Amino acid sequence: MSEGGGTPRVYLVGCDVGVTNVKTVCVTLDGAVFDRDLSDTHAENPDWPAGVKRIVARMEAAYGHALAVGVAAPGIASRAGDSIFWMQGRLDEVQGLDWGRFLSRDVVPVLNDAQAALMGEVWQGAARGATNVALLTLGTGVGGALMVDGRLLRGAIGRAGHLGHVSLDVDGPADVTNCPGSLEYAIGNVTVGERTGGRFTTTHDLIAAHLSGDSDASRAWLRSVRALAAAVASIVNVADPEVVIIGGGIARAGEALFTPLAGYLDRYEWRPHGRRVTVVPAAIGEYAGALGAAWNALRGWQRSAVIAKVQGGEDKQSDA
Repeated sequence: MSEGGGTPRVYLVGCDVGVTNVKTVCVTLDGAVFDRDLSDTHAENPDWPAGVKRIVARMEAAYGHALAVGVAAPGIASRAGDSIFWMQGRLDEVQGLDWGRFLSRDVVPVLNDAQAALMGEVWQGAARGATNVALLTLGTGVGGALMVDGRLLRGAIGRAGHLGHVSLDVDGPADVTNCPGSLEYAIGNVTVGERTGGRFTTTHDLIAAHLSGDSDASRAWLRSVRALAAAVASIVNVADPEVVIIGGGIARAGEALFTPLAGYLDRYEWRPHGRRVTVVPAAIGEYAGALGAAWNALRGWQRSAVIAKVQGGEDKQSDA
């Protein structure tokens, strides 16, 4: 879907590869999206990456060769940033896939999908201009990412920012990372049936029952929101963000989520001299990860350009 007149000569492509769909954007160098695509991943087919290649080819056929292409995907990105080095159980084919080689480009930088969503929101969304930011994505599971003092936090092997896997109950059941009683268990859609005694299969239905006055649904939902508030307060104590962004499908609950969350944070958050963290819904929506992948592609291109310039200067000096 085109979003502007004319065709920019210089642009970036960002792809957010998910289990359900692939979201792709074409972006100018200042972050303006002028085309976007939403396509089914068809993850049941082991050859699904070919669909991503076709999407990028279609974009370049329409607008010319992209300056750079970036990819976001679930899992832990490699230290080299050219692939996902660990992803098992949901999108196995992404693990170890060198996207640069696969898309026939010199470099295609790769980010974890939640980290990419954070950078999309920092670049053009709810945290624009901020340097200390936490992101939580509430959906089937709970994803997360952190920016500290202007730097995306990655950690020793890339696990940093997996905020859905912080423990809130040492006696709780283990999640996919073996963390007991995690935030993901407390509010992720994947456990809503277990948390409600089988009454609900989706968080959407749980919230609807809560809003209709169902007292059992209200107890279950508000317990989940209270757990989220405890996690946000803990994140504030650890990372001291100026902004906490709440995204994902569950965040679409709006006031049913944010009003009780604010009330619980009034009780739990450490506020020296009255300083409180700003908690906001994600602004970009489902294309945040794709926009963050484009931002990462631009950053990678800029770094390569600087290196090439330095090496060019060294070569001239040696020739002299």
